[in-house]
Amino acid sequence: MYNKAILNIQPLGFMWPVHDPFLFCVHHKDQYPKGNEVMGPVASLKGRNLGQDFTLKDGWRMYHGHTVPGFPSHPHRGFETVTVVRNGFVDHSDSHGAAGRYGNGDVQWMTAGSGLQHSEMFPLLNREGDNPLELFQVWLNLPRARKFVNPHFKMLWAENIPVFSYRDLQGNATEINVFAGEVGSVAAPSPAPDSWASDPKNEVAIWTVKMEPGAKWSIPTASPEVRRTLYYFEGHELKIAGLEIGPYSAIELLPDIEVIVENGTSPAQFLLLQGIPIAEPVVQYGPFVMNSQSEIHQAFNDFRKTQFGGWPWERTDQIHHRDAGRFARYADGSIEER
Repeated sequence: MYNKAILNIQPLGFMWPVHDPFLFCVHHKDQYPKGNEVMGPVASLKGRNLGQDFTLKDGWRMYHGHTVPGFPSHPHRGFETVTVVRNGFVDHSDSHGAAGRYGNGDVQWMTAGSGLQHSEMFPLLNREGDNPLELFQVWLNLPRARKFVNPHFKMLWAENIPVFSYRDLQGNATEINVFAGEVGSVAAPSPAPDSWASDPKNEVAIWTVKMEPGAKWSIPTASPEVRRTLYYFEGHELKIAGLEIGPYSAIELLPDIEVIVENGTSPAQFLLLQGIPIAEPVVQYGPFVMNSQSEIHQAFNDFRKTQFGGWPWERTDQIHHRDAGRFARYADGSIEER
């Protein structure tokens, strides 16, 4: 233990360290160039390992995409994805016929449950200038009792995501985007209905925090059982509980002790993840997260037999019309537009 409040500090890599009830967290930040006529990059793809392009080259990656960057159709079972898009756009399509385009502050909360396929592509809509993309994707586990719920996704549109604002005694501001949980009197929109986060007793929180230079803020306490981690991804000088923290670090905190965060001379940002652990066995193999090895085998067998509903789209890297705005079309046919 580093002091009375900090349990551990780790450097951040491409994938970030997480604790139960979370399974995975990644920060995508790509400076994509202009888009071409098919919404891919106006740039040569020569020298890239297309299909597995995770090396940052010229400031961006294609990931599993061959024409458009992103993640063509792939299956999931047994957990949830929470995708926070800070800049740029994601085109969603899935095996239940649902689809959407979201970005620039929107969040998609998707419960894979019993199983579905989906694609997550990053269309480069701007043909006149660059197409920067920044997003977090967080995987949140489902308890055994909800591993086989019906797949579902919910949009938390940027306009509906609350912001908690605080000014310290010197007038320096801290702003918190509340995607799950609550800060003071500010509560996030309801998550997907079968989520571990849907019960307030589980104290799940997903926040991004932005601090002005010189700002000071005290993180609210939580129950002793909570696992809480801060991910300091932007800034140069930060003190947490009096300890100087290097940039691009993960800091695990004791949740029931008041922790004061003091920023230095440049703006700082971090992500906070917390929740009471599900405390069940976790067996993961790629896109399937279950409680036993036999359930993993069953997931593979079920996917081979059913393809989790098949793939109703023309292409595995499905993208929507260039002129489409932000929208969500759900499996029941209902549509939301922004």
